[in-house]
Amino acid sequence: MSEIAADGTPLVAPPEPRRAPITMIGPVAWARENLFANWWSTAITLAMIYLIVKFAVSFVSWAFLNAVWVVPVSPQGIANTEACRALKGVGACWAVITEKHRFILFGTYPYEQHWRPLIVCLLFIGLYIVSAMRRFWRWELALVWIGVLTLIGVLMWGGILGMPYVPQERWGGLPITLILATFGLAFAFPLSILVALGRRSRLPAIKALCVLYVELIRGVPLISLLFMASVMFPLFLPEGLNIDKLLRAQIAIILFAGAYLAEVVRAGLQALPRGQYEAAEALGLSYWKKTGFIILPQALRLVIPPLVNTFIGFFKDTSLVLIIGIFDLLTAGKTAIIEPAWQGFGVEVYITLGLIYFCFCFAMSKYSSGLEAEFNRHRRR
Repeated sequence: MSEIAADGTPLVAPPEPRRAPITMIGPVAWARENLFANWWSTAITLAMIYLIVKFAVSFVSWAFLNAVWVVPVSPQGIANTEACRALKGVGACWAVITEKHRFILFGTYPYEQHWRPLIVCLLFIGLYIVSAMRRFWRWELALVWIGVLTLIGVLMWGGILGMPYVPQERWGGLPITLILATFGLAFAFPLSILVALGRRSRLPAIKALCVLYVELIRGVPLISLLFMASVMFPLFLPEGLNIDKLLRAQIAIILFAGAYLAEVVRAGLQALPRGQYEAAEALGLSYWKKTGFIILPQALRLVIPPLVNTFIGFFKDTSLVLIIGIFDLLTAGKTAIIEPAWQGFGVEVYITLGLIYFCFCFAMSKYSSGLEAEFNRHRRR
């Protein structure tokens, strides 16, 4: 019943707001427009759905329903894999991961000391998480890095606090991958900034030196640099001086990553409008203050996606150190299935290794997406 106004005219209640039809907005509308727009699109969509469902059912059956998770082991430590071989590919043999996960993760590190590389891996992950939080972006974070990396070295080498000494030749698995990736990118990034600035320098000698470094390093594959670091570099050292093989590989990775990152940083510097340089010069700032406080922050913000893409690529490229005999995560996984009892079950091992690499790379990708969105929020206003 409508209300009556003072002058006797009825007051009509405003109509309730109506929601848009689901065929106009929302998931149904998106599917209708993108997946079922015409008969050709509908046919392709239905075919893809059929293939995806068929693959998903087959994978679940292979990976979970028909899988073998544990096999009996003799007192001599020999695994009986007859149950896995009886499957003949119908199911997965995850028992290889159950039995070999320690070797895959930690390589030939002494078995009774595996708690040390485990803590090292947790320290690396914790260091990544803390460094990703913007509220910790202060100078004290550098002290945290120094302290944590020192603790990592103490745990890996030992020799103090009652821990037996473990030479670098016994290191392997995931700690080696994290060490190569962390130190490689941590030192390559500032090197790349200096090289990118050097390529834009007005001093011919510095510019020529930086151009020569970038073009020379980018002109050869990483494998050749690792071979040079492993075989050729010791020939140039004084007699009696020997540098650890892991350190030589680390230097090669730093130089290689620095050259590629330098071009990404240089792209950001060139993409920055000339007015930013002129405004900084108008303030009377010195070159390093202008670069550090105004130019570089804006340039790096522009190239976050290619920077993280390069980081992800080099994290995976650490697996190439296997060619010079360093036991990284991938090498440990390949070595785990050399044993005759486990030959033929490499698919399960490689799937596990792929998941480990995916977790780290996906975390970097998602973090970079969030960081880019936060830094570019002002552009959407």
